[in-house]
Amino acid sequence: MKKYFTLLSLFMAVSLVSLGQTFQVGHKQKTFIDANRANRNITTEIYYPSATAGENVAISSGLFPVIVFGHGFVMTWSAYEVVWNAIVPNGYIMIFPTTETSISPSHEDFGKDIAFLVEAMKAEGINSTSLFYGTVSSTSAVMGHSMGGGSAFLAVQHDSAITALATFAAAVTTPSSITAAKNITIPSIVFSGVNDCVAPPAQHQIPMYDSLLSVCKTLVNITGASHCQFANVNTSCYFGEGTCSPQATISSSVQQTTTFDLLLPWLNFYLKNTCTDASLFQNLISIGSGIASQQNCILNCTVTGMENSVGAADMSIYPNPFNTFTTIKTDANFKDATFTIYNFLGQQIRCFSGQGVVLNRDDLPNGIYFVRLFRGNKIIATDKLIIIN
Repeated sequence: MKKYFTLLSLFMAVSLVSLGQTFQVGHKQKTFIDANRANRNITTEIYYPSATAGENVAISSGLFPVIVFGHGFVMTWSAYEVVWNAIVPNGYIMIFPTTETSISPSHEDFGKDIAFLVEAMKAEGINSTSLFYGTVSSTSAVMGHSMGGGSAFLAVQHDSAITALATFAAAVTTPSSITAAKNITIPSIVFSGVNDCVAPPAQHQIPMYDSLLSVCKTLVNITGASHCQFANVNTSCYFGEGTCSPQATISSSVQQTTTFDLLLPWLNFYLKNTCTDASLFQNLISIGSGIASQQNCILNCTVTGMENSVGAADMSIYPNPFNTFTTIKTDANFKDATFTIYNFLGQQIRCFSGQGVVLNRDDLPNGIYFVRLFRGNKIIATDKLIIIN
């Protein structure tokens, strides 16, 4: 599989001048009480953006979308460290309910827990005594892996304010997540592993995807991926997976990188209205490295305000994508400008002066980069640069 990289949070900052802004991860345990279900206690682990990592540290300033993530069958929240470490630093609050971990879980209750926590966290945002006061965005997503993925489908029917749905190797639940999908219209992305022998796509994720009524939905089948490798190594999951076939033919790191490379721009578009990430996501889907996908839509929006490239038409890159060299140039009015190229971490990797330059890829890996045209300290154009084999 060709490994590609994405921009992750290059455009997360309020200003385009601020590149590569990421957060540390704070952590808090909290028990919420659902008064409408006999005061049901819903224990949670919450991970959130902070200036310093640690327990109960202050949350960073800003408005952060809420994501509630459901765990797999007999799995614990701690199996998803790779998930929160990929998502939270990009400006999201993630809540992991720790309910329904028994050998006989209630999928229905778990789905209701997931939905309840979306609104409970929004309530924290307007509670002046809460750690999260003034930092919770109005947008939200429900997610989950395996049983938690199927339960996320169930959750959507209990809260009409949920913005988006994302699942990983989702398993059919009782009541049926396939049936629940028939009433879901919000944007959805369904990830599956082609080599998933625990919840095979043909019996689980594909019927859920087909049943969705989402105006914009995407199915991503990762070649060689397995059921358990969407999470960290977990004894419970790997024990079950070890008894069936086929097994994974790619590593967990490749599977996870592929997942988050697509998931992050998708989230940024739907939960943060970041227009640049719509085209980033579509470019990755088009490249199709290591995946097969289906869509009933194309992510796009009209770029306005700070997301505008401030004259991207004044800068041309051709060919793009490229595999050996490309030419980056602007018109004579900007011959005193500087071209700066950034990688997916927002790190400057090349800088050129003048009206144009022929860029040789040298040792640059495949991936998506961003080129900015500066005059002094002012950004006058921004565009994508894609390197392929």
